[in-house]
Amino acid sequence: MEITSILPEECLCLIISLTSPEDACRSAMISHASRSVANRDEVWERFLPSDCRSIISGSSSSSLLSLGKKDVYFHLCFHPILIQNGTMSFQLEKKSGKKCYMMGARALSIIQGDTPAHWIWTSLQESRFPETAELKQVGWLHMRGKIETKILSSDTNYAVYFVFKLRKEHTTGFTQRSVGFHVHVDKIDLREVRMVSLDPLRDESQYIRERGDGWMEIEMGAFFNNCGDDGSVEFSIWEAHTNYVKQGLIIEGIELKPKDIAS
Repeated sequence: MEITSILPEECLCLIISLTSPEDACRSAMISHASRSVANRDEVWERFLPSDCRSIISGSSSSSLLSLGKKDVYFHLCFHPILIQNGTMSFQLEKKSGKKCYMMGARALSIIQGDTPAHWIWTSLQESRFPETAELKQVGWLHMRGKIETKILSSDTNYAVYFVFKLRKEHTTGFTQRSVGFHVHVDKIDLREVRMVSLDPLRDESQYIRERGDGWMEIEMGAFFNNCGDDGSVEFSIWEAHTNYVKQGLIIEGIELKPKDIAS
């Protein structure tokens, strides 16, 4: 006898909501009756972050609030929404529903970033943001950013990624020297520094990889977020050997997303 004919729908909703988004999708495939229960808003609201409504309300995609909870969940998994006046993006990790954020180039503090002789701001079709930063020429490369840990998912392993690409032509200064990546989590006193080449032809496979969205990423560091409401994560990128002129780097942003989600 099918369990949906024994237990009240409210009970089944509670049971499914205490599993995972993946299990809820499996439950929906059992029968028409179970699909009706597994797709209910009461189930999928439990998989969305508690502050999801306020995040969407302040985004460029507030019309999502008119959709069902399951539709909102999967939209956020596959389509990042822009927040903070288009300088940051928010989405969900598909299997867990954990929060992912990317700080766009405009949300970062880039030394000489407002000097046209050194950096230009351009719009690229493959970017999720209105603007990306393109390096024209500098000797001293330095940028930094900061995000409060309270907006991240709690009790979660996070990795920090630098998202970028190099121009196919007129790119110099990145084959000779490595770039420093620094992640500092103040509440747990984590300070991690990595030296990585931005040149994909050099053997840095443990840190650099191609993404599926036309960009590359380098893992800057990782941390476990159990900082509560008063921690922050700071990150910086630098290469200060002024003997080497650098140009051709295009910055999408710095992304924080859950790490080691079981497949």
